Amino acid sequence: MSGDFYKVLVVDDDIEICNMIEMFLLRERFQVVKAYDGEDALEKFMKEMPDIVILDIMLPKIDGYDVCREIKKVSEVPIIMLTAKGETFDKVLGLRLGADDYMVKPFEPEELIARIRAVLRRVNPKEYNSRDKVILPSLMVDMDEFSIKVNDQIMSLPKKEMELIYFLVSNPNKLFTRDQLIEQIWGYDFVGETRTVDVHIKRLREKLKGVEDKYEIKTVWGVGYKFEVKKGV
Repeated sequence: MSGDFYKVLVVDDDIEICNMIEMFLLRERFQVVKAYDGEDALEKFMKEMPDIVILDIMLPKIDGYDVCREIKKVSEVPIIMLTAKGETFDKVLGLRLGADDYMVKPFEPEELIARIRAVLRRVNPKEYNSRDKVILPSLMVDMDEFSIKVNDQIMSLPKKEMELIYFLVSNPNKLFTRDQLIEQIWGYDFVGETRTVDVHIKRLREKLKGVEDKYEIKTVWGVGYKFEVKKGV
């Protein structure tokens, strides 16, 4: 995976909350790693080296305060802490431990996304503002210009084609069903056929001619599609 995309470690012992946060983060083109207890969170942090951590306080094995403390011993990665409504949250303690922000559950996913973006922009504004571009060997996807560059040829794409290729390239070798792609690109209120995805995939494949030896939007029959980066790239 290119280093042009932020990786978020989501830590919560509620699997449904983790999955909900993951769904919205993927839609906003973040990478996501999940952990369900404090020990797993620290292991995943050291292994995955995320760019930001969404950290619940009440966790099994090691609580969120201690996880935050351990992370801050070795890293300046920003942390947003989560607390359930009615729980006692010591904001001063959280800030002393190095937390950058906190939210009370239940919360609107859109607000969490906005806070993630605000924290990342504050921590490293120059790097954050350059993250709308994917640069791979012989392929560049540029959301600022709504264009792709295949070898030396630059092509402007319609909005949905750009969003689809950007999302797929942002999640290399990851399989998505047609329904998942509809939700991510067209939204939950989309009224139409899943064949819409097939039509857009066909158009994107035509535009990627010339780099078939490196990349392929691969059909997994009966399931969906994935952007496959071939070995050696």
